[in-house]
Amino acid sequence: MEKPQIIAHIQKSVDYTLFDTKWIPCSAKFVVLGNYARGTGAMQIYEVSHGEVNLIKQAEKPKALKCGTFGASSLQQRHLATGDFDGKVQIWNLESPEVPIYSVKGHKEIINAIDGVGGLGIGEGAPEIVTGSRDGAVKVWDPRQKNDPVATMEPGEGEDKRDCWAVCFGHAYNKHDRCVAAGYDNGDIKLFDLRNMSLRWEGNIKNGVCGLEFDRKDISMNKLAATSLEAKFQVFDMRTQHPTKGFASVTEKAHKSTTIWGAKHLPQNRDLFMTLGGNGSLYLWKYNYPEKRVKQDEDKKDMGVAGTLSLLQNAVMSTQPINSFDWSPDKEGLCVCTAFDQAIRVIIVTKLNRV
Repeated sequence: MEKPQIIAHIQKSVDYTLFDTKWIPCSAKFVVLGNYARGTGAMQIYEVSHGEVNLIKQAEKPKALKCGTFGASSLQQRHLATGDFDGKVQIWNLESPEVPIYSVKGHKEIINAIDGVGGLGIGEGAPEIVTGSRDGAVKVWDPRQKNDPVATMEPGEGEDKRDCWAVCFGHAYNKHDRCVAAGYDNGDIKLFDLRNMSLRWEGNIKNGVCGLEFDRKDISMNKLAATSLEAKFQVFDMRTQHPTKGFASVTEKAHKSTTIWGAKHLPQNRDLFMTLGGNGSLYLWKYNYPEKRVKQDEDKKDMGVAGTLSLLQNAVMSTQPINSFDWSPDKEGLCVCTAFDQAIRVIIVTKLNRV
């Protein structure tokens, strides 16, 4: 029993399809996003108290809500940015979520993924939001600038438009540097350098990229976890980029040949992360660094050395895919997840401080 345990603490069923959930920073509350059968968007805020979750606020929106982030908001405001099925990027004050405080038609089609940086005291520089859409474009928004994105990464004339399924920020360790990683339905991963407005690296993991996350946004790039269809995920060591071979990585299979919907790093320890399975399971992993992270190739060029992965624990939570998951930034081991069985689950992972 020395190992961490994954314990289902509270389960709550709802009457709509769930797509995303996020803890509201500095609180015992979380927000869930989804869509009602009639095609409208669901936004609900729950509070955890005395072993129960209580609905404290809800709002119905014209279009289904796919994804959300607090990453570009200050800790005082805790405004939620969302992407919807209509391609709209909106920001909400959750105290009065009836009308958005920011709204822009960002994409021609559904926004699949969103991330934020520069808020919550995480990452230096301007508050920015990145969105990835079925229209093939990845766009970066500054909420202080109304209608136009500050950067757009999209296929050129005559190039194939690939469905972008995952986006994330990283490398925001000073006021000038910042990177965006984007994952596509054909297995492409592209790393955009926002400081130089250039494509820094691209690779392919052979299966559609369902989730991407840096282990931390506010440090020089360290590790990037990429999850995909067909039970595979990869962790890249992002510290050393070889001119031709790119980044070293370790690949693992899990979740019994189903899709791995995402990987989420523990805020209090960046070497632990949870992967979310299409078979309703959660797997807790630890990344072990190699003795040396850099070696030299035959031309004396530096190349990275990938570490190894240990499976610490796993548990089946649902009969349906777990499609979103969020660790509490404030209480180690507390987490919330949603699944396609229309249930929200609050989960406790024990003994994380001993790993």
